[in-house]
Amino acid sequence: MAEPVLASPHAESKRPFLTEQRRSRFTAYTFISPFFILFSIFGLYPIFFTFYLSFFKWDALGPMKYVGFKNYDLITSDPTFWISFSNTLIMGLMGTVPQVFLALLLAVLLHSGMTRFKKTFRILYFMPNITSIVAVTLVFSTLFGNNGMINWLLNGIGVESMAFNSGWWGVKIAISTMVMWRWTGYNAILFLSGLQSIPMDLYESARIDGANRRQQLFSITLPLLKPFIIFVTLQSTIGALQLFTEPYVFLGQSGTGSTRQEGITMVTYLYSEAFRNGFFGTAAATAVLLFLVTILFSVLNMLISRSGSRETGGKKA
Repeated sequence: MAEPVLASPHAESKRPFLTEQRRSRFTAYTFISPFFILFSIFGLYPIFFTFYLSFFKWDALGPMKYVGFKNYDLITSDPTFWISFSNTLIMGLMGTVPQVFLALLLAVLLHSGMTRFKKTFRILYFMPNITSIVAVTLVFSTLFGNNGMINWLLNGIGVESMAFNSGWWGVKIAISTMVMWRWTGYNAILFLSGLQSIPMDLYESARIDGANRRQQLFSITLPLLKPFIIFVTLQSTIGALQLFTEPYVFLGQSGTGSTRQEGITMVTYLYSEAFRNGFFGTAAATAVLLFLVTILFSVLNMLISRSGSRETGGKKA
């Protein structure tokens, strides 16, 4: 009787390299790879190169010369840099705080049952966000001109004309107003999405318990809307730190080729150092400092969010 032929253990363990699971993974990574490739080229590489360039002296044409931390010493000893830093913070504060309150007010009005044509108002409030910044700035430049409509309105109520295009505070008010006009509607839509996520049962229970609208606002709406408020505040703050187009177009360039100091921001200072003066090393160092300031505000936002969540958890407990 012939003995049965046993299969080789190597033959049983031998499997194709491209199994069904590996094929599906390969297909998934292939579909998402364009994003990561483009992000590596246009996102990660410029970031690391900026950090690298901040330690070199370079005019974009000649060879790069290592100078260590000299670029950081140059910009931190430059009074114009500190003026740009203070201007950025001041205009960020003037444009962010009123913007958050106004956006929240608009969101509450859109969410209430008293307002008709809600969809139309949502589109109108969102329109400034998709409008060309340069076109908007040119229109506001006319409004805030010496003989513009804003000064005409001020004169109509007995207030003297204000130098919005040359005064130290006038420039900041004009630029902050542009920023506020552009982002208020966008933030109102974010707040509106947060309001719509709040269960209506909470308001019904509060009304049964005798709570009025003011009590409902401060006891239900604002506490549950706190994550959206923190997110909008952080996003607006980061946008204020990156302010460039509005002051650049509104003020233009002075005869010396540098941005005027009453409206210069950190980004316009960076642009002037790189593309006006040809100092790409100091421009890169400015970008690194701006990045660190942005990280600082992000960390503060995380700390505020965690403390707020702990307080909420403690009250519930």
